[in-house]
Order: sequence, then C-alpha cells, then structure tokens
Amino acid sequence: MNHDNSKGCFSWTGNIADVSHARLYRGTIHVSDGLIVQIEHLGEPQPGPVMVPGLIDAHLHVESTLLTPSSLAKALLPCGTLATLSDPHEIANVMGMEGLAYMLDDSEACPLAYHFGAPSCVPATAFESSGACFGPADIGALLDKPRIRYLSEMMNFPGVVAADPRVLAIIEQARRRGKPIDGHSPGLGGEALRKYVAEGISTDHECTSIEEAREKAALGMHILIREGSSARNASTLLPLLRECPLQCMLCSDDLHPGDIEARGHIDHILRKAVAAGLDPMDALRAATVNPVRHYGLPGGLLRIGDPADMVEMDGLSTFEALRVWSAGRLVAEGGRCLWEGAPPRSVNRFDARPIEAAALRIPARPGRARVIEAIDGQLLTGSAFEAPLISRGCAIADPERDILQIAVLSRYAADAVPALGFVRGFGLREGAIASSVAHDSHNIVALGADAESIARAINMVIAERGALVTVGAGRETVLPLPVAGLMSCLDWRKVVRLQRELDQHAGELGAKVHSPHMLLSFMALPVIPALKISDRGLFDVNTFRPVGLWE
Repeated sequence: MNHDNSKGCFSWTGNIADVSHARLYRGTIHVSDGLIVQIEHLGEPQPGPVMVPGLIDAHLHVESTLLTPSSLAKALLPCGTLATLSDPHEIANVMGMEGLAYMLDDSEACPLAYHFGAPSCVPATAFESSGACFGPADIGALLDKPRIRYLSEMMNFPGVVAADPRVLAIIEQARRRGKPIDGHSPGLGGEALRKYVAEGISTDHECTSIEEAREKAALGMHILIREGSSARNASTLLPLLRECPLQCMLCSDDLHPGDIEARGHIDHILRKAVAAGLDPMDALRAATVNPVRHYGLPGGLLRIGDPADMVEMDGLSTFEALRVWSAGRLVAEGGRCLWEGAPPRSVNRFDARPIEAAALRIPARPGRARVIEAIDGQLLTGSAFEAPLISRGCAIADPERDILQIAVLSRYAADAVPALGFVRGFGLREGAIASSVAHDSHNIVALGADAESIARAINMVIAERGALVTVGAGRETVLPLPVAGLMSCLDWRKVVRLQRELDQHAGELGAKVHSPHMLLSFMALPVIPALKISDRGLFDVNTFRPVGLWE
C-alpha cells in the first residue's frame, strides 16, 4: 500500500465489502485528497483482511460515556466507529443552548463525525426541575443548523398519543424541514403505537422483546438494536436482522468507557450477530448503509466519490479493526488512536448547597411504602409495596431485605429539599453511592444504607460541582465531572480506571449490579416504566402522574 497520511492519498488492495450490494470481492481502492476516486475489481475474495465502511452508532448520548466528544472519539476510533447519531439532550437539559454550543464546538475537529439531533424533550417531563426549556421555536432554530440532522428521541410518548399541542408543534418543526424524527416508546403497542407512528416518528431503540420489535417494524419503524451498559437488548433482538434487514440499525444509547475498553463498541454487536448465525452482510448493513440512508448522512459507503471513511478488519467474524481511516487519513492502528486532539474545556451549572442527614428523614406512617424495583441490565423498573423498617419514628433503609433509601436533590436551586423514597435491587449492605448524572434533568441522585452516608455522598457531589461518588467502609471514591456535571476532562483510560475503582468500592459495600452508578442514574428517568423518582417525588410512568410514597 502506498500511503501519504498528510494528504489522504493512497491505494489499498485486498478484500472489499460492498455492503450496499451484499457482496465481497478482491479489489483496489484508490484515494486522493481524502476521497475514493477509483475502485478496481480484481476477482474473487482471498484469505486476508477486509475493508468495510466506517461503523455508525445510530443512537448515542455522548454525555453518558462521561467523556467529551473529543475524548470519546479517541476511545471509539480504534473500534472502527467513524460516525454517531448523537442526541445531546443530557447537556441541553442542564445548560440549554450553551450546552449544545459546547458539544458542537468540542466535536468540530474530530475525525469521528458527530451528527447531532435537536433535543425534543427539554425538559423530558414537567415533573422534574431542569436547567432549560426548549419550545417549538427553539427546536426550529436548531434544525436549521447544518450539523443538526434530525429531531432527537421523542420521549414524551404519552404527549404524542394524547395529541398534546406543544409536543405536536415540536414534531411539526422536523416534518416541515423533512428531517427524520427519532422515537422512544418503551412497551408501547396497539392503537397508542399506531398514533405515535402516524405523527412521522420513524425509529425506536427501546424494544426489550422481539414481539415488541416486530409490531413496531410492521408499522414501518426502524428498530435500533441496542447494546449499552445498562440496557443490553441485542441478544433478544438480533433475529430481527434476518427478518427485516433493511429496517435495523445498531446502537449503544448509554455506554460507559470501561465497557468500550473491555468489549468494544458497534464491532461488539457485529461479533454477537455473526456468532448467533446471522449473515455478516446483514449485520454490516445495520451498522453502515441503513443509518446513512435513513438519516441522509454524507457518503462513507466505499463508493467512488465518497469520503474514504473505512476500516480494515481482520475478517467478517471477529471484526477486529486493524486500521481506520477518516477522510483518507489514518486515525487508528492496532487498537491505538493516532489522533491527538486538544484538551477539553469546562462549562457547568451547579447551584445546589450541602445538606444535613436530617433532611433525609422519612416520618413513619401506618401501612406500606412504594419501592422502586431496579433490574440489572434494564432501564425498566418494577413497582412494589413493602412495610418499611421503622426506627425512632422514621422509615429507614433495610439492607437485610435489600431495601435502600433513595434521594434526589435539585442541582438548580440553593434551597431545594430532597425527594425521598425506597429502592430494591442494588444490594448495598452499607454506605452509599451518588451521582450528578441522573437522566434526563441531571439532578443529584443518591442511594444508600443510612442517611448519614447518603448525605455525605450528596455533599461530595456538590463539592465537586458534579461527580460520581462511592462512600463507605471507611473510605471515599470520587470521579469528578466538571463539564456540566456530566463529563470528565481526564483521558478516557483514566476515567475507566476511576470508574472501575468506584464500582469495586461499591461491590465491597455489597452492590450486586454490573454498573451501579449508571443504573442509579436511570432511577430518576420519569419516561421509562414503571416507577421512578425525580426531585419532585415518585412518578408512575405507566399512568404518567406523580404518586405518593405511602400506599
């Protein structure tokens, strides 16, 4: 191979995956000034590496990786990922337009293409405190920006089904401009689903059963097969690739960097698909051609005239990326990112003040209390009633029964009072964990075995103006998140190390879930059933209304 990395000019000979036409052949790709200018067909494929188009994550929240866009690119490029469809509603809920400007600016020079959406739900609901509010006019202004390619997930599915005028006005902004509309409709079916789809919503990444995915696909929706850190649905949904390969895409949604280091990214889902007996070309189509066509992305499919966004894989079963090119420039090789980038800057909003343990007291009442039932590997929760443990006139955590106290405190007010409740499924026997990542408004969420530990964890988050914290067994572990209380300024591998220390510490305290802080962050998300808690109290997502703690 002749290669001039400074000018993006070279020729490469080997096996070429023409994913658009589902064929594999031997050929030579000629690249000049970053574009594919010629492809020579040389015959049947031979043993050896395969060139494939750059992989695309069809739905990703950058902020949930705890990394800035530029830092995340350094982790993803060696996996063969060259583009994402990224919904920036996390930082938008915290900092509004200033937050979106930060994401666009930080990602501007990345060799990984971040295609952002206009966040449709800022705030996600009216039942929590957030740092911004986007109306139809704001969404229209965002959709007019060249790098804002679609309307991000419409999480307020009850509002769509009920024909809420404000929600429909936001959707109309995208329809008027002919831009795709992403969906979010966990468990929705029947007539309600048909109403949702009729508004032009064309994707869903929340399917947790093959039956749900089939019903949505039958209505024309594109199904995004998700394999993240908390939600892992790929094994269940991969058969859909065989049934309707033109309607599937692959995504991670919310992914921690430790999982990127351990297993990869979209390449990991490709390996799972082939191991399950699926056609590699169908799997590759879901990671390349389908998102390019659905979202109207520029090129990147190994065609003449396309940017040379391509990945040399060791084969179509292991999908190990040997070398990665972005616009003809070599950006990763042998698992190592060659792009340096610039150090990220910090922006933030954090107004909360420290609290006392007394603020976490729950006066006892007769009867049973509602308990959120967390499920490891799922964003869905259950809902139950349990008689709480009573001590000195207060309902308290009962670690022996795996019933912990949970609290959410607004980060947007200095005089906020925490909302309190109970949760089961984490397994802590002592101590507490806390986070300023609390979807989607990102208030402070904490849970623990006693009020003193919870208050300490919350106050450590406040002192850092955003952090993940584990407290207990005589020590404290912290990962500072100075960028909007959501993202770190550290190198991504340093973030992995600190996150691992947090999880190990939580494990020593009894935590029995894969990623305790990420699972905790979803306990405050009042758009995924069944029972959640915001800074204003418990919320029944199935009825879409606040509910009290007591039966």
